[in-house]
Amino acid sequence: MSQHSNDVMGQAIDRAAFAQHSALHDGIRRYQAHPYCRGEDDMPVIWQEGASRIYDYGAEAGGDCPKGGILLVPSLVNRGYILDLNRKRSFARFLAQNGYRPFLLDWGYPGADERDFGLDDFIAGRLVMALQDMAEQNGGPLPVVGYCMGGVLAMAACLLEPAQVSKLILLATPWDFMAAGPTQARIAAAFAPTLPHMLSVHDELPVDVLQTLFASLDPFMIGEKFRRFAAMDPQSARAEDFVALEDWLNDGVPLTRNVAVDCLIGWYVENRPAKGQWAIDDIPMTPADVSCPTLVVIPENDRIVPPESALALYEKLDAGIRTAHRPSAGHIGMMVGSRAQSSTWQPVIDWLENA
Repeated sequence: MSQHSNDVMGQAIDRAAFAQHSALHDGIRRYQAHPYCRGEDDMPVIWQEGASRIYDYGAEAGGDCPKGGILLVPSLVNRGYILDLNRKRSFARFLAQNGYRPFLLDWGYPGADERDFGLDDFIAGRLVMALQDMAEQNGGPLPVVGYCMGGVLAMAACLLEPAQVSKLILLATPWDFMAAGPTQARIAAAFAPTLPHMLSVHDELPVDVLQTLFASLDPFMIGEKFRRFAAMDPQSARAEDFVALEDWLNDGVPLTRNVAVDCLIGWYVENRPAKGQWAIDDIPMTPADVSCPTLVVIPENDRIVPPESALALYEKLDAGIRTAHRPSAGHIGMMVGSRAQSSTWQPVIDWLENA
Protein backbone atom coordinates (compact mmCIF):
# COMPACT_ATOMS: atom_id res chain seq x y z
CA MET A 1 0.00 0.00 0.00
CA SER A 2 1.37 3.44 -0.93
CA GLN A 3 2.12 6.23 1.50
CA HIS A 4 -0.61 8.25 -0.22
CA SER A 5 -3.17 5.51 0.46
CA ASN A 6 -2.13 5.37 4.10
CA ASP A 7 -2.60 9.13 4.42
CA VAL A 8 -6.07 9.00 2.87
CA MET A 9 -7.12 6.14 5.14
CA GLY A 10 -5.77 7.90 8.21
CA GLN A 11 -7.64 11.08 7.35
CA ALA A 12 -10.87 9.11 6.83
CA ILE A 13 -10.46 7.43 10.21
CA ASP A 14 -9.81 10.80 11.85
CA ARG A 15 -12.94 12.29 10.28
CA ALA A 16 -15.08 9.32 11.38
CA ALA A 17 -13.70 9.49 14.93
CA PHE A 18 -14.34 13.24 15.10
CA ALA A 19 -17.93 12.77 13.88
CA GLN A 20 -18.54 10.07 16.48
CA HIS A 21 -17.11 12.23 19.26
CA SER A 22 -19.11 15.28 18.15
CA ALA A 23 -22.37 13.28 18.07
CA LEU A 24 -21.65 11.91 21.58
CA HIS A 25 -20.92 15.39 22.93
CA ASP A 26 -24.05 16.79 21.26
CA GLY A 27 -26.20 14.00 22.69
CA ILE A 28 -24.94 14.59 26.24
CA ARG A 29 -25.40 18.35 25.91
CA ARG A 30 -28.97 17.91 24.64
CA TYR A 31 -29.76 15.52 27.48
CA GLN A 32 -28.47 17.99 30.08
CA ALA A 33 -30.50 20.83 28.55
CA HIS A 34 -33.76 18.90 28.14
CA PRO A 35 -36.64 20.42 30.16
CA TYR A 36 -38.17 17.10 31.32
CA CYS A 37 -38.44 16.68 35.10
CA ARG A 38 -40.09 13.72 36.84
CA GLY A 39 -41.88 15.58 39.60
CA GLU A 40 -43.19 14.19 42.87
CA ASP A 41 -44.67 10.70 43.25
CA ASP A 42 -48.45 11.06 43.05
CA MET A 43 -49.45 7.82 44.81
CA PRO A 44 -50.17 7.64 48.56
CA VAL A 45 -47.58 6.13 50.89
CA ILE A 46 -49.23 3.36 52.92
CA TRP A 47 -46.17 1.92 54.65
CA GLN A 48 -42.83 3.29 55.79
CA GLU A 49 -39.92 1.91 57.75
CA GLY A 50 -36.64 3.80 57.88
CA ALA A 51 -35.87 5.07 54.39
CA SER A 52 -38.18 2.55 52.70
CA ARG A 53 -41.71 3.32 51.53
CA ILE A 54 -44.54 1.50 49.80
CA TYR A 55 -46.73 3.40 47.35
CA ASP A 56 -50.33 2.29 46.83
CA TYR A 57 -51.09 2.27 43.09
CA GLY A 58 -54.63 1.16 43.76
CA ALA A 59 -55.32 4.90 43.77
CA GLU A 60 -54.72 4.81 39.99
CA ALA A 61 -57.95 2.80 39.68
CA GLY A 62 -59.83 4.86 42.24
CA GLY A 63 -59.53 2.06 44.77
CA ASP A 64 -61.46 -0.37 42.53
CA CYS A 65 -59.10 -3.36 42.65
CA PRO A 66 -61.17 -6.57 42.47
CA LYS A 67 -58.13 -8.80 41.87
CA GLY A 68 -56.43 -7.79 45.12
CA GLY A 69 -52.97 -6.61 46.08
CA ILE A 70 -49.64 -7.40 44.46
CA LEU A 71 -46.25 -6.46 45.96
CA LEU A 72 -43.57 -5.10 43.58
CA VAL A 73 -39.96 -5.44 44.76
CA PRO A 74 -37.19 -3.59 42.87
CA SER A 75 -33.43 -3.83 43.22
CA LEU A 76 -31.60 -2.26 46.15
CA VAL A 77 -29.27 -0.34 43.81
CA ASN A 78 -31.97 1.42 41.75
CA ARG A 79 -35.02 3.49 42.57
CA GLY A 80 -38.33 1.64 42.38
CA TYR A 81 -39.89 4.02 39.87
CA ILE A 82 -38.46 2.03 36.95
CA LEU A 83 -41.81 0.25 37.42
CA ASP A 84 -43.56 3.62 37.02
CA LEU A 85 -41.24 5.56 34.71
CA ASN A 86 -43.99 7.82 33.38
CA ARG A 87 -47.71 7.51 32.84
CA LYS A 88 -47.44 5.55 29.61
CA ARG A 89 -44.46 3.41 30.58
CA SER A 90 -45.66 2.14 33.93
CA PHE A 91 -45.99 -1.52 34.83
CA ALA A 92 -47.53 -0.52 38.17
CA ARG A 93 -50.28 1.57 36.56
CA PHE A 94 -50.94 -1.14 33.98
CA LEU A 95 -51.55 -3.64 36.76
CA ALA A 96 -53.94 -1.18 38.45
CA GLN A 97 -55.81 -0.63 35.19
CA ASN A 98 -56.28 -4.40 35.01
CA GLY A 99 -57.89 -4.75 38.42
CA TYR A 100 -54.90 -5.22 40.74
CA ARG A 101 -53.80 -3.11 43.70
CA PRO A 102 -50.05 -2.73 43.20
CA PHE A 103 -47.92 -2.01 46.26
CA LEU A 104 -44.65 -0.57 44.95
CA LEU A 105 -41.72 -0.79 47.35
CA ASP A 106 -39.03 1.90 47.09
CA TRP A 107 -36.04 1.06 49.29
CA GLY A 108 -34.91 4.68 49.47
CA TYR A 109 -31.40 5.95 50.11
CA PRO A 110 -29.74 4.26 53.10
CA GLY A 111 -30.00 6.47 56.18
CA ALA A 112 -28.99 6.11 59.80
CA ASP A 113 -31.37 3.18 60.28
CA GLU A 114 -29.85 1.25 57.37
CA ARG A 115 -26.16 2.16 57.65
CA ASP A 116 -25.14 -1.23 59.07
CA PHE A 117 -27.70 -3.30 57.14
CA GLY A 118 -26.66 -6.41 55.26
CA LEU A 119 -28.87 -8.60 53.12
CA ASP A 120 -30.19 -10.38 56.23
CA ASP A 121 -31.51 -7.06 57.55
CA PHE A 122 -33.06 -5.95 54.26
CA ILE A 123 -34.71 -9.32 53.61
CA ALA A 124 -35.50 -11.00 56.96
CA GLY A 125 -36.22 -7.63 58.55
CA ARG A 126 -37.42 -4.94 56.20
CA LEU A 127 -38.89 -6.96 53.28
CA VAL A 128 -40.52 -9.67 55.39
CA MET A 129 -42.12 -6.99 57.57
CA ALA A 130 -43.44 -5.21 54.46
CA LEU A 131 -44.73 -8.49 53.05
CA GLN A 132 -46.57 -9.32 56.28
CA ASP A 133 -48.18 -5.89 56.44
CA MET A 134 -49.24 -5.93 52.77
CA ALA A 135 -50.72 -9.42 53.14
CA GLU A 136 -52.70 -8.13 56.12
CA GLN A 137 -53.96 -5.17 54.08
CA ASN A 138 -54.82 -7.59 51.27
CA GLY A 139 -56.75 -9.87 53.59
CA GLY A 140 -54.51 -12.83 52.81
CA PRO A 141 -51.46 -13.95 50.83
CA LEU A 142 -50.70 -11.99 47.67
CA PRO A 143 -48.53 -12.30 44.55
CA VAL A 144 -45.00 -10.91 44.79
CA VAL A 145 -43.04 -9.58 41.80
CA GLY A 146 -39.28 -9.06 41.95
CA TYR A 147 -37.24 -7.28 39.28
CA CYS A 148 -33.50 -7.94 38.80
CA MET A 149 -31.81 -8.06 42.21
CA GLY A 150 -35.30 -7.51 43.63
CA GLY A 151 -36.22 -10.94 42.29
CA VAL A 152 -33.54 -12.57 44.44
CA LEU A 153 -34.80 -10.63 47.46
CA ALA A 154 -38.44 -11.49 46.68
CA MET A 155 -37.68 -15.21 46.37
CA ALA A 156 -35.79 -15.12 49.67
CA ALA A 157 -38.74 -13.43 51.39
CA CYS A 158 -41.04 -16.06 49.88
CA LEU A 159 -38.86 -18.80 51.36
CA LEU A 160 -38.92 -17.11 54.78
CA GLU A 161 -42.67 -16.36 54.76
CA PRO A 162 -44.30 -18.80 52.32
CA ALA A 163 -47.75 -18.44 53.89
CA GLN A 164 -47.89 -14.78 52.79
CA VAL A 165 -47.11 -15.38 49.08
CA SER A 166 -49.70 -16.79 46.70
CA LYS A 167 -47.63 -16.52 43.50
CA LEU A 168 -44.09 -15.45 42.70
CA ILE A 169 -42.91 -13.60 39.57
CA LEU A 170 -39.19 -13.22 38.95
CA LEU A 171 -38.27 -10.69 36.26
CA ALA A 172 -34.70 -10.86 34.86
CA THR A 173 -33.50 -12.35 38.14
CA PRO A 174 -29.87 -13.52 38.42
CA TRP A 175 -28.81 -16.69 40.18
CA ASP A 176 -25.74 -18.32 38.66
CA PHE A 177 -23.18 -15.55 38.23
CA MET A 178 -20.82 -17.80 36.26
CA ALA A 179 -23.38 -19.36 33.91
CA ALA A 180 -22.66 -17.03 30.99
CA GLY A 181 -18.89 -17.18 31.43
CA PRO A 182 -16.50 -15.45 33.80
CA THR A 183 -16.76 -11.87 32.45
CA GLN A 184 -18.86 -10.42 35.28
CA ALA A 185 -16.90 -12.35 37.90
CA ARG A 186 -13.60 -11.11 36.48
CA ILE A 187 -14.79 -7.51 36.64
CA ALA A 188 -15.92 -7.97 40.25
CA ALA A 189 -12.72 -9.84 41.17
CA ALA A 190 -10.58 -7.08 39.69
CA PHE A 191 -12.50 -4.55 41.76
CA ALA A 192 -12.62 -6.64 44.96
CA PRO A 193 -9.13 -5.75 46.33
CA THR A 194 -10.05 -2.04 46.38
CA LEU A 195 -13.36 -2.64 48.17
CA PRO A 196 -12.03 -2.66 51.78
CA HIS A 197 -10.16 0.61 51.27
CA MET A 198 -13.12 2.25 49.57
CA LEU A 199 -15.46 1.19 52.37
CA SER A 200 -13.00 2.48 54.96
CA VAL A 201 -13.27 5.90 53.33
CA HIS A 202 -17.02 5.81 52.65
CA ASP A 203 -19.78 4.42 54.85
CA GLU A 204 -21.34 2.97 51.72
CA LEU A 205 -20.39 2.03 48.15
CA PRO A 206 -20.97 5.18 46.04
CA VAL A 207 -23.37 5.18 43.11
CA ASP A 208 -20.63 6.26 40.70
CA VAL A 209 -18.66 3.10 41.47
CA LEU A 210 -21.68 0.90 40.84
CA GLN A 211 -22.45 2.68 37.56
CA THR A 212 -18.87 2.18 36.42
CA LEU A 213 -19.10 -1.54 37.15
CA PHE A 214 -22.35 -1.89 35.19
CA ALA A 215 -21.03 0.23 32.31
CA SER A 216 -17.99 -2.04 32.02
CA LEU A 217 -20.31 -4.90 31.01
CA ASP A 218 -21.02 -3.04 27.73
CA PRO A 219 -18.50 -0.20 27.40
CA PHE A 220 -19.70 0.95 23.96
CA MET A 221 -23.36 1.28 24.99
CA ILE A 222 -23.06 4.78 26.52
CA GLY A 223 -21.67 6.34 23.36
CA GLU A 224 -24.20 4.58 21.15
CA LYS A 225 -27.26 5.69 23.14
CA PHE A 226 -26.23 9.36 23.34
CA ARG A 227 -25.42 9.44 19.63
CA ARG A 228 -28.92 8.09 18.94
CA PHE A 229 -30.38 10.72 21.23
CA ALA A 230 -28.50 13.47 19.37
CA ALA A 231 -30.45 12.52 16.24
CA MET A 232 -33.89 12.66 17.91
CA ASP A 233 -36.36 15.53 17.80
CA PRO A 234 -35.90 16.95 21.33
CA GLN A 235 -39.63 17.75 21.54
CA SER A 236 -40.71 14.21 20.67
CA ALA A 237 -42.21 11.71 23.11
CA ARG A 238 -39.31 9.41 22.26
CA ALA A 239 -36.80 12.00 23.45
CA GLU A 240 -38.76 12.55 26.67
CA ASP A 241 -38.80 8.81 27.33
CA PHE A 242 -35.03 8.72 26.82
CA VAL A 243 -34.49 11.52 29.33
CA ALA A 244 -36.86 9.93 31.86
CA LEU A 245 -34.96 6.64 31.66
CA GLU A 246 -31.54 8.30 31.77
CA ASP A 247 -32.61 10.31 34.83
CA TRP A 248 -33.61 7.04 36.51
CA LEU A 249 -30.25 5.45 35.62
CA ASN A 250 -28.47 8.44 37.16
CA ASP A 251 -30.64 8.31 40.29
CA GLY A 252 -28.99 5.19 41.66
CA VAL A 253 -28.82 4.14 45.30
CA PRO A 254 -25.52 3.48 47.11
CA LEU A 255 -25.03 0.08 48.70
CA THR A 256 -24.41 -0.19 52.41
CA ARG A 257 -21.01 -1.54 53.42
CA ASN A 258 -22.34 -4.99 54.32
CA VAL A 259 -24.57 -5.37 51.25
CA ALA A 260 -21.66 -4.39 48.99
CA VAL A 261 -19.60 -7.23 50.44
CA ASP A 262 -22.56 -9.67 50.43
CA CYS A 263 -23.28 -9.03 46.74
CA LEU A 264 -20.05 -8.08 45.00
CA ILE A 265 -18.01 -10.74 46.76
CA GLY A 266 -20.58 -13.31 47.87
CA TRP A 267 -22.51 -13.30 44.61
CA TYR A 268 -20.31 -12.11 41.78
CA VAL A 269 -16.95 -13.50 42.93
CA GLU A 270 -17.86 -16.55 45.05
CA ASN A 271 -21.17 -17.38 43.27
CA ARG A 272 -22.71 -18.47 46.57
CA PRO A 273 -26.37 -18.63 45.41
CA ALA A 274 -25.68 -21.09 42.59
CA LYS A 275 -23.40 -23.17 44.82
CA GLY A 276 -26.13 -23.54 47.45
CA GLN A 277 -24.06 -21.55 49.95
CA TRP A 278 -26.25 -18.49 50.39
CA ALA A 279 -28.38 -18.23 53.52
CA ILE A 280 -30.52 -15.57 55.22
CA ASP A 281 -30.75 -15.78 59.01
CA ASP A 282 -28.96 -19.14 58.71
CA ILE A 283 -31.75 -20.50 56.51
CA PRO A 284 -30.46 -21.82 53.15
CA MET A 285 -31.98 -20.00 50.19
CA THR A 286 -32.87 -23.01 48.04
CA PRO A 287 -35.10 -22.36 45.00
CA ALA A 288 -36.33 -25.97 45.08
CA ASP A 289 -38.06 -25.12 48.38
CA VAL A 290 -40.34 -22.51 46.77
CA SER A 291 -43.84 -23.99 46.94
CA CYS A 292 -46.08 -21.46 45.17
CA PRO A 293 -46.62 -21.12 41.39
CA THR A 294 -43.65 -19.18 39.98
CA LEU A 295 -43.19 -17.35 36.69
CA VAL A 296 -39.61 -16.68 35.60
CA VAL A 297 -39.30 -14.01 32.90
CA ILE A 298 -35.99 -14.31 31.05
CA PRO A 299 -35.38 -11.58 28.45
CA GLU A 300 -33.38 -12.98 25.57
CA ASN A 301 -31.24 -9.87 24.97
CA ASP A 302 -30.33 -9.10 28.58
CA ARG A 303 -26.73 -7.87 29.05
CA ILE A 304 -27.07 -7.05 32.76
CA VAL A 305 -28.47 -10.45 33.79
CA PRO A 306 -27.42 -12.91 31.07
CA PRO A 307 -30.25 -15.31 30.16
CA GLU A 308 -28.10 -18.24 31.31
CA SER A 309 -27.95 -16.77 34.83
CA ALA A 310 -31.73 -16.42 35.11
CA LEU A 311 -32.33 -19.79 33.43
CA ALA A 312 -30.22 -21.43 36.13
CA LEU A 313 -32.72 -20.19 38.71
CA TYR A 314 -35.68 -21.48 36.69
CA GLU A 315 -34.06 -24.91 36.44
CA LYS A 316 -33.62 -25.08 40.22
CA LEU A 317 -37.36 -24.58 40.83
CA ASP A 318 -39.68 -27.54 41.18
CA ALA A 319 -40.95 -28.51 37.72
CA GLY A 320 -44.51 -28.71 38.98
CA ILE A 321 -44.73 -25.02 39.93
CA ARG A 322 -42.51 -23.23 37.40
CA THR A 323 -43.29 -21.43 34.15
CA ALA A 324 -40.79 -19.63 31.92
CA HIS A 325 -41.47 -16.68 29.62
CA ARG A 326 -38.68 -15.52 27.30
CA PRO A 327 -39.47 -12.17 25.63
CA SER A 328 -37.27 -10.79 22.88
CA ALA A 329 -36.15 -7.80 24.94
CA GLY A 330 -33.31 -6.38 26.99
CA HIS A 331 -32.99 -5.98 30.74
CA ILE A 332 -34.58 -2.52 30.88
CA GLY A 333 -36.57 -2.65 27.64
CA MET A 334 -38.59 -5.56 29.00
CA MET A 335 -40.13 -3.16 31.55
CA VAL A 336 -40.21 0.25 29.83
CA GLY A 337 -39.49 -0.34 26.13
CA SER A 338 -41.96 0.40 23.34
CA ARG A 339 -43.02 -3.28 23.30
CA ALA A 340 -42.96 -3.83 27.07
CA GLN A 341 -46.74 -4.09 27.34
CA SER A 342 -47.02 -6.86 24.76
CA SER A 343 -43.76 -8.63 25.56
CA THR A 344 -43.85 -8.59 29.37
CA TRP A 345 -46.74 -6.80 31.11
CA GLN A 346 -49.62 -8.62 29.43
CA PRO A 347 -48.01 -12.08 29.62
CA VAL A 348 -47.49 -11.52 33.36
CA ILE A 349 -51.18 -10.69 33.81
CA ASP A 350 -52.21 -13.66 31.65
CA TRP A 351 -50.12 -15.95 33.85
CA LEU A 352 -51.49 -14.44 37.07
CA GLU A 353 -55.02 -15.13 35.93
CA ASN A 354 -54.39 -18.68 34.73
CA ALA A 355 -51.68 -20.15 36.98
